[in-house]
Amino acid sequence: MSSKPVLYHAPRSPPCRAVLLTAAALGLELDLRAVNVKAGEHLTAEFLKLNPQHTIPVLDDNGTVVSDSHIICCYLADKFGGATDSLYPKDPVQRRTVDARLYYDCGHLFPRIRFIVEPVIYFGASDVPADRITYVQKAYDGLEHCLASGPYLTGEALTIADLCCISSVSTAEAFAPIDADKYPLLSGWVKRLQALPYYKSSNQEGLDMLVSLVKGLLAERQQKQY
Repeated sequence: MSSKPVLYHAPRSPPCRAVLLTAAALGLELDLRAVNVKAGEHLTAEFLKLNPQHTIPVLDDNGTVVSDSHIICCYLADKFGGATDSLYPKDPVQRRTVDARLYYDCGHLFPRIRFIVEPVIYFGASDVPADRITYVQKAYDGLEHCLASGPYLTGEALTIADLCCISSVSTAEAFAPIDADKYPLLSGWVKRLQALPYYKSSNQEGLDMLVSLVKGLLAERQQKQY
């Protein structure tokens, strides 16, 4: 009998939280292995054998190694989705729509969030420039238009696109608030995802850790300036 898939992750990380959300949606239990990026654990020879790009998350499914959160979510949905394929439809047209939302997350949403939190965590930044907050908020517009066709990002059904994007959007919202008057569909979508039974354990807890860390560092450094 095969063992549980191993996920190398950091609970604060939005991409790692996307994988946790996907596994929870599938009812899949993972063997979680924490990786301390700040301590350089992702640069060890052992980890580099798993993922030469030395990023997290990384999934090791009994010898099948998958890196990048979006690819991991696709892999899990394909392998463990069972009779239903609603999280990642096998129909090529529907799947391309899900893929487009995933690429929007990795190409637009998440990079803009990184420009806010990583300078604080890793490079000693003492503030978040206003233009970076505005830049994140501009990405909300694309999601608002996607939601015009249904309650979820690809229409009527929850998919891995929603799970990946909510890990990013929930993080972004902590630093770049969503204007509910300007983005009512997006605001409603966030609440819809927050109501999922596994949202708190798979996303909110790690999100709270990240926000507490970043805002705590900002407050500490700003106090030292006065």
